[in-house]
Amino acid sequence: MSIKQEDMNYIYEHLSKVEREKLKDTTVLITGCGGFLGYYFMNFFQTFEQELGIKKVIALDNFMLGNPKWIDVMRKNPLFDIRKFDIITDQISDIPESCEADYIIHMASIASPMFYRQYPIETLDANIWGLRSLLDFYKKRDIKGFLFFSSSELYGDPSPENIPTNEEYRGNVSATGPRACYDESKRFGETMCGLFARKYGMSIGVARPFNNYGPGMKINDKRVPADFAKAVYEGKDITILSSGTPTRTFCYIADSITGYLKVLLYGKYDSFNIGIDKPEISIKELADIYTAAGKEIFGYEGKVIYNISEDKEYLTHNPERRCPDITKAKEKLHYEPSIEVEEGIRRFLLFIKENSEGEFLW
Repeated sequence: MSIKQEDMNYIYEHLSKVEREKLKDTTVLITGCGGFLGYYFMNFFQTFEQELGIKKVIALDNFMLGNPKWIDVMRKNPLFDIRKFDIITDQISDIPESCEADYIIHMASIASPMFYRQYPIETLDANIWGLRSLLDFYKKRDIKGFLFFSSSELYGDPSPENIPTNEEYRGNVSATGPRACYDESKRFGETMCGLFARKYGMSIGVARPFNNYGPGMKINDKRVPADFAKAVYEGKDITILSSGTPTRTFCYIADSITGYLKVLLYGKYDSFNIGIDKPEISIKELADIYTAAGKEIFGYEGKVIYNISEDKEYLTHNPERRCPDITKAKEKLHYEPSIEVEEGIRRFLLFIKENSEGEFLW
């Protein structure tokens, strides 16, 4: 069985029967369908189309960073209505079927720091004006759930006493720094979600992702897990563009998507950290895990080296630590991520090996 199929089964099995039944006879609208997370959402809905009983998936993306090959494959499935759509400038009302959506997943935003700093205004607009247009359109419609992708970036660089970080922490974020287009637009997006939920009774779930990685992530994504995977795949040394001491927890994509679906299907307004709470490891330790897994899977013989980025703002406002407190998600959503980083990286590299000449295009 392929890594992707194993992951699809894992997600399905970690949703309760009640959660799965909530998707029966529904239409799902996804913005940002062509990205990393979209790859797994779309594959999950396709894999379990019959079991879940989903009627239709309206999948929208402006394909600003490319049109992946797997999207063209999925266009052949009548379950999907895949459209090129700019959430910033296009009108959701121009899609006749959009008024039939029961669940909305809004994740149309650039998430890689390297790219959102290249397109800061577009990033801000997707998280603010794109979100606002969706909330205005669906505020008086009888929807079952609305999922907004916020970010753990809205916490900024937490003080030591606030790590692990829970949802009540207010954040330590610069309003004008190089990451502000992303951080602050996510914060304001959450403000809008809270206001619309209270005024219109909308069932809005806010997810705050913590360092997702795995299959579906393009290896030219410019985030550390992708950079390291690219180095292993190409047989090059793994380059760390820092001291290697900042620490993170890394949440494998199957655990992440499980959490996001649970937030979507929760049925009440709330915000949740979605990630894994252990182990918290340094970037150097992450590189060592890639090196070991790469040797096993690809016969990798590279080493870990250190360098300084040519981008002067590469490390500006980069948090020293990031680790979520997921107590609320565990208690309210029964969210129990279980794939630790060694196994997740191994699965990521195996997926790359399986798909190096297949449907997945970097």
